[in-house]
Amino acid sequence: MRYAIIIEKAVENYSAYVPDLPGCVATGPTVRAVEKDIRKAIRFHVEGLKADGLPIPDPSSVCEYVEA
Repeated sequence: MRYAIIIEKAVENYSAYVPDLPGCVATGPTVRAVEKDIRKAIRFHVEGLKADGLPIPDPSSVCEYVEA
């Protein structure tokens, strides 16, 4: 599955979350680090849902950039 992620700059690091997987978050000192960690978080989150017998949400978020 291919999930959209949101990466935001914080004061001293970056944070990421997955809109389609509530509670699935990661932080890191760089964009590259937080991307790596959110991939691990997604796998861990999905494995946890499976272990608990819960449904795995289908990816449904869409990302797009617009010029303002």
